[in-house]
Amino acid sequence: MYFIAAFGLLMMMLSIVMIANPNYWSNAIVLFSQKPYFHSFEISSRLIIGIIFVLYHQDALYPVFILVIGGLLIAVSIGLLIIGADKHKQFALWSAQKFNKVFRWAGLASLAFGLFLIYVANLG
Repeated sequence: MYFIAAFGLLMMMLSIVMIANPNYWSNAIVLFSQKPYFHSFEISSRLIIGIIFVLYHQDALYPVFILVIGGLLIAVSIGLLIIGADKHKQFALWSAQKFNKVFRWAGLASLAFGLFLIYVANLG
């Protein structure tokens, strides 16, 4: 459960960056997408987090919710694997430009979701 809470905390920290400076966030996506390990990192990080969510969902305050989130993360990992690195990079570049004006609001939603994950982790 500590992992889910830590993930929520990380999410909140990244959300603050999105809220404070959406242009920085957009540029960071573009720069990261150019790294040779971008695609494999995106797949493996989602897959690992998804598996952990699935494995520890029963300890959460809302176990079905955590199970669904874990399943979605695993499904996205598989989807990224299927579409390949080139299309994934194209999508990253497109979304960094297309959604730049929405990043501040998305950051607020992500901040709230990170806080919710910490609560759901049921550490008490």
